[in-house]
Amino acid sequence: MKLTRTEIETRVSALGPWFHNLDLDGVATAPDHFLGDYPRAKWKRFASALPADLSGRSVLDIGCNAGFYSIEMKRRGAARVLGVDFDDAYLDQARFAAEVAELDITFEKLSVYDIAALGERFDVVLFMGVLYHLRHPLLALDLIREHVVGDLMVFQSMQRGSPQVAEVGENHNFWNTALFEEPGFPRLHFIEHRYADDPTNWWVPNRACVEAMLRSSGFAIVGHPEDEVYLCRAAGAPAGEGPVYPMRGNGRRGA
Repeated sequence: MKLTRTEIETRVSALGPWFHNLDLDGVATAPDHFLGDYPRAKWKRFASALPADLSGRSVLDIGCNAGFYSIEMKRRGAARVLGVDFDDAYLDQARFAAEVAELDITFEKLSVYDIAALGERFDVVLFMGVLYHLRHPLLALDLIREHVVGDLMVFQSMQRGSPQVAEVGENHNFWNTALFEEPGFPRLHFIEHRYADDPTNWWVPNRACVEAMLRSSGFAIVGHPEDEVYLCRAAGAPAGEGPVYPMRGNGRRGA
């Protein structure tokens, strides 16, 4: 049964606060968002770079929040859309939003570090606005590359610092310290306490760092349709040993 506007308003209020500003049959979930109509305003800047028809394709939305991008992927005809997040409040919002939109989308509670548990590769993987919230961002990229990317990854991260990308080469003399002062050298800024009042903002990369991390994790950048958005495809193994899998429990194998 279709919900009335009053019923939607009541549920939106009960499920708040919202980070995604969604239009649920005329009811805005975050009309006073500090970023404006977010994430719709950002989506408009890169939406045309993604396939308009996703018929028959599968989509994984990692860190789906209230489901804005999951909903947009389903509206483009994706056969299967799975949104995962580690926050129960966001998942409740996403499920309600999909219900109002009358779209068949699955939402599950899952950490990006446990993404291998899905045992499935997806045609399109969205990894939007998550990297800087992670204590172990490079590990997350390695795991995504190894376990779930079947074709295309859509990546986005907040960036700060210089937009320049320096040609830093593959090796340098130990005494060459000048390159670390170059504006375009890859930098991943560490936030010890909080940034923008958010204690989960751990890292803020510059543009050079984002691109270097993607390459290091075995991705080829095939598109850059928006300042913070990259289209990537798997291209070889990650640098080093790839993702690590730390033992849990008491540290004994098989524990």
